[in-house]
Amino acid sequence: MSCECCKHKTKERSEAEYKSLINRLSRIEGQIRGLKRMIEENAYCTDILVQSSAVNAAVNSFNKELLSNHIKTCVADDIRAGKDETIDELVAILQKLMK
Repeated sequence: MSCECCKHKTKERSEAEYKSLINRLSRIEGQIRGLKRMIEENAYCTDILVQSSAVNAAVNSFNKELLSNHIKTCVADDIRAGKDETIDELVAILQKLMK
């Protein structure tokens, strides 16, 4: 049973897009585990910071890929369908990403 107030947007992704995003997240997950291990093993601060910077870069790359796919599919499709509120949604997410 579902009601109008409980509907969430979803997106069907191509197999290639799905695999690419999952692979990126798996690498990020491994980098995070590496950071944790470095802390547990009392690694030197600057070594940890370098690894943390690599994690940030990986997350940014994930966001860029996902955002690109979103604009090319979801946003473009909604604009073609006359759903101009999607532009406001895109602006809001860009503002969050640029904090």
